Amino acid sequence: MVSSSKKKVCVVGAGVSGLASARELLREGHAVTVMEQSGGVGGQWLYDSMTDAGDPLGTAGVHSSIYASLRLIIPREVTGFSGFPFYPKGDGGSGDARRYPCHGEFLRYIRDFCDAFGIMDVVRFNTRVVHVGVAPPDDGGAAAGDKRLRWVVRWMKPGEVITEEEVFDAVVVAVGQYTQPRLPSINGMDKWKGRQLHSHSYRVPDSFRGEVVVVVGCHESGKEIALELCDVAREVHISVKSMGDDVTPGVSKAVSRHHNLHLHLQIECLCEDGRVVFADGSCVVADAVIYCTGYNYWYPFLDTGGLVTVDDNRVGPLYEHTFPPALAPSLSFVGLPRMVVVPRFYEVQARWVAQVLSGRSALPSEEEMMRSVDEYQRAREMAGVPKRHTHVLDDLEYCDDLGEKYCGFPRLDGWKKELLCSSLTRLRDNRESFRDDYHHDSDLVREGLRSEGWLVDADTPRVEMDGELAMKTTSMAQPQP
Repeated sequence: MVSSSKKKVCVVGAGVSGLASARELLREGHAVTVMEQSGGVGGQWLYDSMTDAGDPLGTAGVHSSIYASLRLIIPREVTGFSGFPFYPKGDGGSGDARRYPCHGEFLRYIRDFCDAFGIMDVVRFNTRVVHVGVAPPDDGGAAAGDKRLRWVVRWMKPGEVITEEEVFDAVVVAVGQYTQPRLPSINGMDKWKGRQLHSHSYRVPDSFRGEVVVVVGCHESGKEIALELCDVAREVHISVKSMGDDVTPGVSKAVSRHHNLHLHLQIECLCEDGRVVFADGSCVVADAVIYCTGYNYWYPFLDTGGLVTVDDNRVGPLYEHTFPPALAPSLSFVGLPRMVVVPRFYEVQARWVAQVLSGRSALPSEEEMMRSVDEYQRAREMAGVPKRHTHVLDDLEYCDDLGEKYCGFPRLDGWKKELLCSSLTRLRDNRESFRDDYHHDSDLVREGLRSEGWLVDADTPRVEMDGELAMKTTSMAQPQP
C-alpha cells in the first residue's frame, strides 16, 4: 500500500529484525536503505567459523555467536515471517527438512525471504554505521518551519578511514542483541591461568578433548554447549545460580545419563593454581571456563544526547520497547525484546513503526508515553524482576495484544500456540531429545498444518524441490537424515 506520508528511512542492520523492518517499511511506501556491516544478510545467522581469538572474552570483530551444531529450538512452523512459511526444501538432499533444522537452513530461508520481497535491492553491504545523531535544523533539505527531527547517519567501508554520511527522516535501530558478551564478576578471573572464553567465541568442541571444562550458566546456550562437550571432554561442570530455578527436569535427566556431567552452585573464585571453587564448597582443577552468561545491549554509534541510555541492560526510556518518547517517531528500536517468538514479534514492531511514520497510526503524547514507561517499570520492580530483565517478556499474549492494538497485526493461531507451548514443555523436560523424539501432533495442530499447506494429505509433509512441491513419506515429527 502506498503511504500517505513517504519517509526516507535508514534501517541499521540486516539481521532478522532489520529485514522484518525493511519489508514493512517498503510495504508502507517508504524509501528504505538498510546498512549492514557484513557482506550478507542474516545477522547472527550468518555463521562465521572464525572466533574472537584475540579477545575470547570480548568482541574482536566477529559478529555472529552461532556455533557449528546449533539447531532451532522453536518449530519451523512458527519461526517463519508472516505470509512466507518456512516450508522444508529438498534441494537434492542438501536441505534440512527437520522440524527443528540447523542454522544453515534458517539462513537459506532468510535469503529466500529477501529475494521474494526485493529486500536485497535496498541493502548496502559492507557498510558499518559509526554515527547516528540528530541532524542540524537546517540540514537535509527540510522545508522552512519544519521542526521534525532528521538524522545524520555516518558510515565506513572496510579498509577505508574516510566516512560518508547521509540525512534521513527516520532511523530504525535493528542491530540485534547477541554481539557484546555479558561477563560475571568472579574473584580471580584476571589471574586464572586456564583458558577463558565467552560462548560468543565457541564454535566446535574439538579443542576441549580430554579437558576438564566448567560451563558458567544454564540457559539454552549453556545447556547445549555443556551437552556437546560431554562427548569429548573428560569432565564437564555446569555452574548454576540455583539448583531449583535453573535445573529443569531435562537437565537432571542429562546429568543422570552422562557420567562426566556435574552440577554445582555459582563459582566462588578462580585460583591461580587452576582450581575452580564453587559456592557449595566443592572445587575442581579445570582447563577451561566457558561463560554462557548472555549479552549486553550495545549501541556505540548512537548519539541521542543522553535521551536514550543503556543502564544495567535496560534500554530506555522506550515506549512498548520500541519508541523513545522524546525522539519518537523518527527514532525507533526493533528487536530488543527477549523470549519472544521470532520473527513474529519483530514484525509487529516493524509494522507499527512503518504505520506511525506514514501517518496511518498515531502515538500518544510524549508525556503519556513516559507515564506508560514509568508504570511498566514500577510494575516489573514490584514483581521482583531485575532491571537487566526489562526487555525479557516471555508472554505470548503481549505480542498479540501489541499487534492488535497498534497496527492490526493478526493474533497467533491457536494451533501454533499449542505447538509452541508443547515444544517448550518438551524442551524443559527432555533437553537432549526434544527435537527428534516426540509423539504425533494433536488433532488441532494437524488440522492447522493441513490448513496452511504443511501437509499435502493426512500424513505427508510438504517438501519443496526447486520451486516445486515434492512428496515426502516420512513424518515431519521424526528426524530426517
